[in-house]
Amino acid sequence: MKKTYHFILNPVSRSGRGQKLWDTVIEPYLQAVQVSYEAHFSREAGDITRLTGEIASAHSPEPHRIVILGGDGTIDEALQGIDDLSQVALGYIPIGSGNDFTRDMPIPRDPLKALKQILEAEKTTAVDIGTTTYGDGSSHRFIVSSGIGFDAAVCEETNRSEMKGFLNRIGLGKLTYLGIALKQLFASKAVSCQIRIDDGEPISIRKILFIAFMNHMYEGGGFKFAPRADYRDGLLDLCVVGDLSKALILMALPTAFIGKHYMFRGITAYRAQKVEIRTSAPLWVHTDGEVARRSDRLTVTCQRQALHMYI
Repeated sequence: MKKTYHFILNPVSRSGRGQKLWDTVIEPYLQAVQVSYEAHFSREAGDITRLTGEIASAHSPEPHRIVILGGDGTIDEALQGIDDLSQVALGYIPIGSGNDFTRDMPIPRDPLKALKQILEAEKTTAVDIGTTTYGDGSSHRFIVSSGIGFDAAVCEETNRSEMKGFLNRIGLGKLTYLGIALKQLFASKAVSCQIRIDDGEPISIRKILFIAFMNHMYEGGGFKFAPRADYRDGLLDLCVVGDLSKALILMALPTAFIGKHYMFRGITAYRAQKVEIRTSAPLWVHTDGEVARRSDRLTVTCQRQALHMYI
């Protein structure tokens, strides 16, 4: 029986680059090597999740081969549509602006090379998946990172920034994140927090700026918040930024690009399979850079090697 690959494409990824890559690179190669494939295109919000769900839920004697073309947000949307992760073998062709997911993984940044790697893979590799659960019981999966506070507020404003598309087109997308980060830093207000690591005793922090829950080393377009993260160890690497002045945070932020920010007192690393968070006021929460709501209660967990990928 011939293998069929389901390609799910966000055509507006990278300000329209996704459609162009499909038309000029990906589909011509699939046709040239006579691969059996079906193409599925998102047209509006929610389509990626719906399309992935429809494919993954169809009866099959073996896992469905699904290939996502897009950015970190696209693969995040796809994850929400899969009820049973064991029924999917996932490939990923990075064509987004941030691509934090691929920075510490053996996935080529070149789309054609990434496609060839998927098609030539003899087996899959299992990677960790995180889940953020809110106080009302609703939850959202993530593959790269989740966060509460400053980094989520930056994501929220960046996602609706009119400058993001323009700067992405000229290769300066990081400037959007950095500029909004500086703005959010000065606008942030002191919020206290309690952290419970793997059902241990609560850790109280008088003033919290943000907490990042990392499956991978990078988020935010290249910030190396978790230099020791391993996407197969079943643990979340936490970057907790708390009691330090805004002047010191300004000094620390550039060092996060190379993972040296833990030299500053007030920035602490933890590692856990399960984390419970309580804050004195609701803060923005993100999952893989996607922001839907504020919350003052979170439980974040890591499911070890839950998703099989062609890498």
